[in-house]
Amino acid sequence: MEPLHLVATKSTPAVSFDENTRVLAITGQSYPENAFKFYEPIFEWIDSYLSRLPSDTELAIEFQMPYINTSSTKCLMMLLDKFDTAYMDGKRVGVRWYCSPDNESEFECAEELKEDLRLPFDIIAKESDEP
Repeated sequence: MEPLHLVATKSTPAVSFDENTRVLAITGQSYPENAFKFYEPIFEWIDSYLSRLPSDTELAIEFQMPYINTSSTKCLMMLLDKFDTAYMDGKRVGVRWYCSPDNESEFECAEELKEDLRLPFDIIAKESDEP
């Protein structure tokens, strides 16, 4: 499967999904004009990847997103639901959400997204040299 790499822009995050590393990362701000259009190829890649992921393979999903607008939040919840479903189906999936220690709204957003999920979801205050 081809990796999915998107370069960050002013309004969209960098995306790095590579099945060989077993780390899926989304980093940066997310407030595109059309969030659903931006996230659609990500949903498709994830659907294909999760359908082929062996149950004994551990998958880490890493986020570092200092600002997310409302429509992006909805898309991220849809994405997290896909991971949560995979976890409930026996896949070894976990989320690490890195937050800047001085950005309270970043922690609140991560907490809200974590609220209804059952998969392992760690909210981590990042050090300056972390992802």
